[in-house]
Amino acid sequence: MNTKTAILIFANTAEFEAVKKPFQSSETLFDALNAQTLKIVQRSGLPYFHSSEKNQVGSTFGERFTNAIESVYKKGFDAVITIGNDTPYLQTNHIFQAVHALEQNDIVLGPSKDGGFYLMGLKQSHYNTETFLKLPWQTSRLHRSISRLVLLQDIQLSYLEALSDIDTVSDIKAVIDNFRAISVWIKQLLNTYISVEKKIYNTSIHFISILSRDTYFNKGSPYSF
Repeated sequence: MNTKTAILIFANTAEFEAVKKPFQSSETLFDALNAQTLKIVQRSGLPYFHSSEKNQVGSTFGERFTNAIESVYKKGFDAVITIGNDTPYLQTNHIFQAVHALEQNDIVLGPSKDGGFYLMGLKQSHYNTETFLKLPWQTSRLHRSISRLVLLQDIQLSYLEALSDIDTVSDIKAVIDNFRAISVWIKQLLNTYISVEKKIYNTSIHFISILSRDTYFNKGSPYSF
Protein backbone atom coordinates (compact mmCIF):
# COMPACT_ATOMS: atom_id res chain seq x y z
CA MET A 1 0.00 0.00 0.00
CA ASN A 2 1.18 3.54 -0.79
CA THR A 3 1.71 5.15 2.61
CA LYS A 4 3.22 8.40 1.30
CA THR A 5 0.05 9.59 -0.46
CA ALA A 6 -3.14 10.74 1.25
CA ILE A 7 -6.53 11.74 -0.07
CA LEU A 8 -8.12 15.05 0.82
CA ILE A 9 -11.91 15.18 0.48
CA PHE A 10 -12.53 18.89 0.13
CA ALA A 11 -16.31 18.95 0.39
CA ASN A 12 -18.83 20.75 2.53
CA THR A 13 -21.66 19.11 4.43
CA ALA A 14 -24.97 18.45 2.68
CA GLU A 15 -26.65 21.14 4.80
CA PHE A 16 -24.13 23.75 3.65
CA GLU A 17 -24.27 22.64 0.01
CA ALA A 18 -28.07 22.89 0.05
CA VAL A 19 -27.67 26.61 0.77
CA LYS A 20 -24.66 27.16 -1.48
CA LYS A 21 -25.83 25.37 -4.61
CA PRO A 22 -28.69 26.93 -6.64
CA PHE A 23 -30.95 23.89 -6.33
CA GLN A 24 -34.29 23.29 -4.66
CA SER A 25 -34.26 20.59 -1.95
CA SER A 26 -30.67 19.57 -2.67
CA GLU A 27 -29.69 18.42 0.83
CA THR A 28 -30.76 14.80 0.20
CA LEU A 29 -28.83 14.77 -3.07
CA PHE A 30 -25.59 15.99 -1.50
CA ASP A 31 -26.04 13.64 1.43
CA ALA A 32 -25.98 10.82 -1.11
CA LEU A 33 -23.03 12.30 -3.02
CA ASN A 34 -21.04 12.71 0.20
CA ALA A 35 -21.76 9.10 1.18
CA GLN A 36 -20.78 7.85 -2.27
CA THR A 37 -17.54 9.88 -2.23
CA LEU A 38 -16.60 8.45 1.15
CA LYS A 39 -17.18 4.86 -0.06
CA ILE A 40 -15.04 5.46 -3.14
CA VAL A 41 -12.19 6.81 -1.01
CA GLN A 42 -12.41 4.02 1.56
CA ARG A 43 -12.18 1.38 -1.18
CA SER A 44 -8.81 2.81 -2.22
CA GLY A 45 -7.27 1.81 1.11
CA LEU A 46 -5.37 5.09 1.29
CA PRO A 47 -5.38 7.35 4.35
CA TYR A 48 -7.83 10.20 3.91
CA PHE A 49 -8.90 13.44 5.53
CA HIS A 50 -12.12 15.40 5.17
CA SER A 51 -12.16 19.19 5.00
CA SER A 52 -15.58 20.84 5.25
CA GLU A 53 -16.88 24.25 6.29
CA LYS A 54 -16.63 22.99 9.89
CA ASN A 55 -12.83 22.88 9.93
CA GLN A 56 -11.66 24.98 6.96
CA VAL A 57 -9.48 28.01 7.60
CA GLY A 58 -9.45 31.10 5.37
CA SER A 59 -11.67 33.87 4.03
CA THR A 60 -11.55 32.83 0.35
CA PHE A 61 -11.89 29.49 -1.43
CA GLY A 62 -8.23 29.63 -2.44
CA GLU A 63 -7.12 30.19 1.14
CA ARG A 64 -9.32 27.43 2.50
CA PHE A 65 -8.20 24.95 -0.16
CA THR A 66 -4.52 25.86 0.25
CA ASN A 67 -4.65 25.55 4.03
CA ALA A 68 -6.38 22.17 3.78
CA ILE A 69 -3.68 20.79 1.45
CA GLU A 70 -0.89 22.14 3.66
CA SER A 71 -2.46 20.50 6.72
CA VAL A 72 -2.12 17.09 5.02
CA TYR A 73 1.51 17.71 4.05
CA LYS A 74 2.23 18.65 7.66
CA LYS A 75 1.08 15.18 8.70
CA GLY A 76 4.08 13.74 6.86
CA PHE A 77 2.67 12.84 3.44
CA ASP A 78 4.67 13.42 0.26
CA ALA A 79 1.66 13.73 -2.05
CA VAL A 80 -1.99 14.71 -1.76
CA ILE A 81 -4.86 13.71 -4.03
CA THR A 82 -7.77 16.11 -3.65
CA ILE A 83 -11.36 15.43 -4.70
CA GLY A 84 -14.76 17.00 -4.13
CA ASN A 85 -18.26 15.62 -3.71
CA ASP A 86 -19.97 16.82 -6.88
CA THR A 87 -18.73 14.36 -9.53
CA PRO A 88 -21.19 11.43 -9.86
CA TYR A 89 -18.90 9.56 -12.29
CA LEU A 90 -15.90 9.51 -9.96
CA GLN A 91 -14.72 5.96 -9.22
CA THR A 92 -12.04 4.39 -7.03
CA ASN A 93 -10.16 3.51 -10.21
CA HIS A 94 -9.63 7.23 -10.86
CA ILE A 95 -7.82 7.45 -7.53
CA PHE A 96 -5.68 4.40 -8.39
CA GLN A 97 -4.84 6.00 -11.74
CA ALA A 98 -3.82 9.20 -9.96
CA VAL A 99 -1.58 7.33 -7.53
CA HIS A 100 0.11 5.52 -10.42
CA ALA A 101 0.50 8.75 -12.41
CA LEU A 102 2.18 10.48 -9.45
CA GLU A 103 4.92 7.84 -9.49
CA GLN A 104 6.14 9.28 -12.81
CA ASN A 105 4.76 12.84 -12.72
CA ASP A 106 4.68 15.83 -10.40
CA ILE A 107 1.01 16.72 -10.86
CA VAL A 108 -2.04 14.80 -12.05
CA LEU A 109 -5.28 16.49 -13.04
CA GLY A 110 -8.74 15.07 -13.60
CA PRO A 111 -10.29 17.95 -15.57
CA SER A 112 -13.97 18.74 -15.26
CA LYS A 113 -15.89 19.82 -18.34
CA ASP A 114 -16.66 23.25 -16.89
CA GLY A 115 -13.00 24.29 -16.92
CA GLY A 116 -12.05 23.25 -13.38
CA PHE A 117 -10.98 19.85 -12.09
CA TYR A 118 -12.61 17.05 -10.11
CA LEU A 119 -9.27 15.58 -8.96
CA MET A 120 -5.81 16.93 -8.44
CA GLY A 121 -2.77 15.01 -7.26
CA LEU A 122 0.23 17.06 -6.22
CA LYS A 123 3.65 16.20 -4.81
CA GLN A 124 4.77 18.37 -1.93
CA SER A 125 8.06 19.02 -3.72
CA HIS A 126 6.16 20.97 -6.39
CA TYR A 127 3.68 22.72 -4.14
CA ASN A 128 3.98 26.49 -3.75
CA THR A 129 1.59 28.40 -1.50
CA GLU A 130 2.00 31.78 -3.22
CA THR A 131 1.37 30.28 -6.66
CA PHE A 132 -1.67 28.38 -5.43
CA LEU A 133 -3.29 31.45 -3.94
CA LYS A 134 -2.95 33.32 -7.24
CA LEU A 135 -4.84 30.71 -9.28
CA PRO A 136 -8.32 31.70 -10.55
CA TRP A 137 -10.25 29.39 -8.25
CA GLN A 138 -13.91 28.66 -8.99
CA THR A 139 -13.69 29.96 -12.56
CA SER A 140 -13.69 28.31 -15.99
CA ARG A 141 -10.07 29.48 -16.41
CA LEU A 142 -8.67 27.29 -13.63
CA HIS A 143 -7.71 24.23 -15.69
CA ARG A 144 -6.10 26.33 -18.43
CA SER A 145 -4.19 28.40 -15.87
CA ILE A 146 -2.72 25.34 -14.21
CA SER A 147 -1.76 23.81 -17.56
CA ARG A 148 -0.06 27.05 -18.66
CA LEU A 149 1.81 27.32 -15.38
CA VAL A 150 3.02 23.72 -15.67
CA LEU A 151 4.35 24.34 -19.18
CA LEU A 152 6.22 27.48 -18.12
CA GLN A 153 7.87 25.72 -15.19
CA ASP A 154 8.61 22.48 -17.06
CA ILE A 155 6.69 20.36 -14.57
CA GLN A 156 5.61 16.82 -15.46
CA LEU A 157 1.82 16.75 -15.68
CA SER A 158 -0.48 13.78 -16.31
CA TYR A 159 -4.20 13.94 -17.16
CA LEU A 160 -7.07 11.65 -16.26
CA GLU A 161 -10.24 11.54 -18.34
CA ALA A 162 -12.54 14.57 -18.26
CA LEU A 163 -15.73 14.18 -16.18
CA SER A 164 -18.81 16.28 -15.52
CA ASP A 165 -19.51 17.74 -12.10
CA ILE A 166 -22.71 19.25 -10.71
CA ASP A 167 -22.88 23.00 -10.20
CA THR A 168 -26.05 23.99 -12.08
CA VAL A 169 -29.39 22.54 -13.16
CA SER A 170 -28.04 22.07 -16.69
CA ASP A 171 -25.20 19.96 -15.23
CA ILE A 172 -27.76 17.64 -13.65
CA LYS A 173 -29.59 17.27 -16.96
CA ALA A 174 -26.31 16.49 -18.74
CA VAL A 175 -25.47 13.76 -16.22
CA ILE A 176 -28.93 12.18 -16.55
CA ASP A 177 -28.78 12.26 -20.36
CA ASN A 178 -25.32 10.68 -20.43
CA PHE A 179 -25.30 6.93 -21.03
CA ARG A 180 -22.45 6.39 -18.58
CA ALA A 181 -23.33 4.27 -15.55
CA ILE A 182 -23.75 5.95 -12.17
CA SER A 183 -25.22 4.91 -8.84
CA VAL A 184 -28.90 3.98 -9.18
CA TRP A 185 -29.70 5.91 -6.00
CA ILE A 186 -27.88 9.02 -7.23
CA LYS A 187 -29.64 8.85 -10.59
CA GLN A 188 -33.04 8.50 -8.88
CA LEU A 189 -32.31 11.60 -6.79
CA LEU A 190 -31.23 13.54 -9.87
CA ASN A 191 -34.38 12.55 -11.73
CA THR A 192 -36.51 13.48 -8.72
CA TYR A 193 -34.83 16.85 -8.55
CA ILE A 194 -35.45 17.55 -12.24
CA SER A 195 -39.10 16.53 -11.79
CA VAL A 196 -39.47 18.98 -8.89
CA GLU A 197 -37.78 21.73 -10.89
CA LYS A 198 -40.20 21.21 -13.79
CA LYS A 199 -43.21 21.49 -11.46
CA ILE A 200 -41.84 24.69 -9.93
CA TYR A 201 -41.14 26.12 -13.38
CA ASN A 202 -44.58 25.23 -14.73
CA THR A 203 -46.29 26.65 -11.66
CA SER A 204 -44.32 29.88 -11.99
CA ILE A 205 -45.17 30.22 -15.68
CA HIS A 206 -48.86 29.59 -14.93
CA PHE A 207 -48.84 32.17 -12.15
CA ILE A 208 -47.10 34.76 -14.34
CA SER A 209 -49.63 34.07 -17.08
CA ILE A 210 -52.54 34.75 -14.69
CA LEU A 211 -50.94 37.97 -13.48
CA SER A 212 -50.27 39.16 -17.02
CA ARG A 213 -53.77 38.34 -18.22
CA ASP A 214 -55.52 40.04 -15.31
CA THR A 215 -53.25 43.06 -15.41
CA TYR A 216 -53.99 43.49 -19.10
CA PHE A 217 -57.76 43.47 -18.63
CA ASN A 218 -57.79 45.41 -15.37
CA LYS A 219 -55.37 48.25 -15.89
CA GLY A 220 -56.84 50.60 -13.33
CA SER A 221 -56.20 48.65 -10.15
CA PRO A 222 -53.66 46.16 -8.76
CA TYR A 223 -54.26 42.42 -8.87
CA SER A 224 -56.34 41.28 -5.90
CA PHE A 225 -55.82 37.95 -4.13
